[in-house]
Amino acid sequence: MDHSHLKDILSSPSYRLARDDGDFLESDHARAVRLALEFNRAGSYLRAYGLESTVVAFDSARIPSPETPGATLEQRHFYEEARRFGYEISRGATHTPGCHRLVVATGGGPGLMEAANRGASEAGAPTIGFNIRLPHEQFPNPYITPGLAFQFRYFALRKMHFMFRARALVALPGGFGTLDEVYEALNLVATRTIFPIPIVLVGRKYWDSVLPLDTLIADGYVAPEDHQLVHYTESGADAAQYVLAHCGCADEPTT
Repeated sequence: MDHSHLKDILSSPSYRLARDDGDFLESDHARAVRLALEFNRAGSYLRAYGLESTVVAFDSARIPSPETPGATLEQRHFYEEARRFGYEISRGATHTPGCHRLVVATGGGPGLMEAANRGASEAGAPTIGFNIRLPHEQFPNPYITPGLAFQFRYFALRKMHFMFRARALVALPGGFGTLDEVYEALNLVATRTIFPIPIVLVGRKYWDSVLPLDTLIADGYVAPEDHQLVHYTESGADAAQYVLAHCGCADEPTT
């Protein structure tokens, strides 16, 4: 018996268990497997935590915290509004009787994403970060609940997790990523691909400049009723109250 030949057989990559074949798992042939793993893995952790409903905050990674030297007044304003939103929505969802629990989910990075996670954390609530592996944005912010920070390779799967459990979306000013996410959410709701959910845009001046609904409607590119897809506000606290009211969680008015 040629034992050297047997050794070659056993050491060949083809003899590895599929789960142990890193070269294969990173190949084009296994892309569908990687996509399935990325979808199912995050879902299994969230189910284990009992988290089935989220309110998603889309916003900029580039806005520094107010503690950062050189932060402008406008940047400080939007950071504090995102932070206030995270706090108010988490406080309302946790402490209002009869409210179906909502958990703040963000892209998990710095900037306004950090602010929304920070507010939720300060309210004593769990909060999720769906991070993406990028050269310039690869570390989760420190306010995400341990065990609820996820790193994605594929934008498509990350966006699926944003939408899969979303009961509402709240967007503050941001760049290409934020615009991509908001436009896709609007398209999904407008085409009835998903069940209608509230979409709240914070900062009317900014959103009118990048999402000119009046122009799109006037020129016939979207339907007149599409104006009803969004709610504008200048306040993170108002955004939280709007979402809580839509989900039956708003505080009773005082008399």
